[in-house]
Amino acid sequence: MIQYILESIAFQLLFLVVYDFYLKKETFFQWNRLYLLGTFALSLILPWVKIEAFKQQVPQTFAPYPEYLWKLQNEAVVAQVQESSGWNITWQEGILYGGMLVALFLFWLKIRQLYLLRRSGERVVFPSFTQIIIANSNIAFSFFTSIFIGDKVLKMKHDTIIAHELVHIKQGHTYDLLFFEFMRVIGWFNPLVYVYQNRISELHEFIADAQVSKEHKSDHYEQLLAQVFQTEHISFINQFFTKSLIKKRIVMLQKSKSKKVWQLKYLLLVPMVLGMLLYTSCEMEPKLDDKDTIDSTSLKSSQNFAFAEVDEVPIFPGCEDADDKRACFNENMQQHISKHFNYPQAAQVANIEGRVYTMFVISSEGTIENIKMRGPDKLLENEVERIIKRLPKMTPGKHLGKAVNVPFSIPVVFKLDYLSSSEFSFSEVDEVPIFPGCEDADDKRACFNENMLQHISKHFNYPQAAQVANIEGRVYTMFVISSEGTIENIKMRGPDKLLEDEVERIIKRLPQMTPGKQSGKAVNVPYSIPVQFKLQ
Repeated sequence: MIQYILESIAFQLLFLVVYDFYLKKETFFQWNRLYLLGTFALSLILPWVKIEAFKQQVPQTFAPYPEYLWKLQNEAVVAQVQESSGWNITWQEGILYGGMLVALFLFWLKIRQLYLLRRSGERVVFPSFTQIIIANSNIAFSFFTSIFIGDKVLKMKHDTIIAHELVHIKQGHTYDLLFFEFMRVIGWFNPLVYVYQNRISELHEFIADAQVSKEHKSDHYEQLLAQVFQTEHISFINQFFTKSLIKKRIVMLQKSKSKKVWQLKYLLLVPMVLGMLLYTSCEMEPKLDDKDTIDSTSLKSSQNFAFAEVDEVPIFPGCEDADDKRACFNENMQQHISKHFNYPQAAQVANIEGRVYTMFVISSEGTIENIKMRGPDKLLENEVERIIKRLPKMTPGKHLGKAVNVPFSIPVVFKLDYLSSSEFSFSEVDEVPIFPGCEDADDKRACFNENMLQHISKHFNYPQAAQVANIEGRVYTMFVISSEGTIENIKMRGPDKLLEDEVERIIKRLPQMTPGKQSGKAVNVPYSIPVQFKLQ
């Protein structure tokens, strides 16, 4: 969501820069109105649009950790979401919603101000509008089909002002301003919404001025504008007298009409939008090849020592006096993750779960650096990264008496509360399901995993359509080996339906097994395994 907001604001800024430098001074007022409304809407839509033809992988430069380091720490932190009866929002969400409530309250105050004016004024109904006369006042503005006008203005030549406000009414300018007012409530933190509303308000006055000046003498109109009148500070009304706009309006009235050839400036939108689509369609996913892997020798020469090999492990705050600092470190790490864990709401809704492997370095200064993640989804990876960044500064690890960098790896399991009383995960069940042929194996768990890999390799067939479309990636599959030994409830999550269908076909061909047992009783055992599709 944060990336979406930043991209939207960046697009709005670019659109506004083009408007202010190239379009604002032209007299194509209706075109400019369409430009402002259209580009703001585009800025909200474009971050979600990904054009297949523009898709490409942008290389992300980093030094990957050697494969053997990723699973040195095998004790996973299981983060399981439970049903919650109360509200569970983060402090960031609290600030966002709090700001929206404040903005909504301010909007209500403006509506109330209009209501009080309407209630206190004298109403005169005309065929195309309603005139509301405000006593002892010289205000003049319109809102939808109502024109609010002070009795002091009525004593002057006010037909020009009425004609001006009628242009606002006929062209529905109030809808434009209310649209941006609504955006101000939702995006109260975005300063560019206020800029957009200011620009569209200027245009409304230019449009009405240009229309009225055709029917009334320009010099008399300019003289009327130059007079000082009372104004109302309400952001979504079209008011005739706005001191900050008077000078700009007079300048625009005196400005000669722009040549039609300058309408070609609007063609700038085409390369801008194409560039934005190219940006949003790019995928920032690093590709790791075998040649990219750093071996343990190069790590040690770079003053990096694995957690299992270092002479003195980094000391977690509070473990200074512990007899076993390594065990104390692991225990505090687990507690830290459990304490700060927050299952992303979007991941829960999308039924995303799985294991995220995280690797980071506890530097020779005791700081946390170079955090890397491998997981089934970016949402889960971002949550783990947030937790790791909150780790405290530690006493650095030492090797041969010298402070060194210590890579550390720990898996975090995101688990939805889907297991029933008769289901036990593969890592927890007393007796794992037995793959045919593993009945006499000493390690039935290892034999199961080995046979599962052989089964997938034997039946694997890269879909031709996926090869032609250059589709590759990892498909995560989860299924249940039931208490009868059958394969049930197969679920997939991958980059494309073609790859998911192939994995499902393979899993459905698994043989019937001897079911797993817990306390001597046959139970359902969920099992998950990733299948990697990689083109040569």
